[in-house]
Amino acid sequence: MVTHIVVWKYRAEIDSATREEHRARLRSLSNIVPGIESFSVGSDFLHSPKSYDTGLIALFRDRSVLDAYTVHPEHVSVVKFGDPIIETMAKVDFED
Repeated sequence: MVTHIVVWKYRAEIDSATREEHRARLRSLSNIVPGIESFSVGSDFLHSPKSYDTGLIALFRDRSVLDAYTVHPEHVSVVKFGDPIIETMAKVDFED
């Protein structure tokens, strides 16, 4: 099993509608390739100084599924949408 965790902090001037559209686009990726076991996207509710705005946790059957997900055209499209609205992003992928 592969766990894929990504968090985004939006640029300060990005409005709530655009932030929500990004989350909706992320959620639309939940079934783009076979082997996605679990997929969750949410917004931070603590709003602490160290918080990120949006988080994604996905479980993939194995690394080949993560690889297929990464290059899938729908995923690439969401990445391109997010690039100009993101201040910073962090991720970690690990096998367990």
